Amino acid sequence: MSLQGQRIIVIGGTSGIGLAVAEGAAREGAEVVVASRRQQSVDAALQRLPQGATGRLLDASDEDAVRDFFQEIGAFDHLVYTAGESLLLESLADSELARAKGFLGTRLWGAYTAVKHGVSFLRKGGSVVLTTGTAGRRPLPSFTVAASLCGAMESLIRALALELAPIRVNAVSPGVVRTDVWRELPQDEQSGLFESSAASLPVGRVGEPADIAEAYLYLMRGGYSTGSVVVVDGGGVLV
Repeated sequence: MSLQGQRIIVIGGTSGIGLAVAEGAAREGAEVVVASRRQQSVDAALQRLPQGATGRLLDASDEDAVRDFFQEIGAFDHLVYTAGESLLLESLADSELARAKGFLGTRLWGAYTAVKHGVSFLRKGGSVVLTTGTAGRRPLPSFTVAASLCGAMESLIRALALELAPIRVNAVSPGVVRTDVWRELPQDEQSGLFESSAASLPVGRVGEPADIAEAYLYLMRGGYSTGSVVVVDGGGVLV
């Protein structure tokens, strides 16, 4: 039940939850490869990760680049996908279809493309862990695009778990987590969101990337889990 000696690819692994997953896996002795579309992010992540970790540039919305990435990487044990830009929060009336498509392009279709081209390099006993969110279960006004993504991702992992068996496919569904995903909000709105969320949650605080990373690590280790969505939200779906 350890990740010792296993090779783990984390697309989106240079910041936030993805970086926390990479750090956790590396602490268990895994060989970690992180990928991001920004060289500066890759360099910064490698400063935090232990010796032996590697980083690659990758635009997850570019299918040719994704195909080439996996051909160059070769065999590995687990694929984790956390890539995505900041949350797109806008009302239906104010929404721009091009922006909505761009948001889904990285978070949904990027994940789909990564699985499509990465699965043939997965070793026996390997797994895929994708990322959804609680917006699909408890949407709020202005969350139409985010809720659409989350609902689609949960359906996708169930279909993939059947089609790709015995490769295991699961997802993690974070609630409110203190990461750069909220960076489009002004600082005072971010602070207000975190404070109000903390006050309403049974655990009394918002999540940190390391909290969520534990679920990804469990799903990589847990050989009896597939087609599952692990919700890590401090009890948010209850209230």
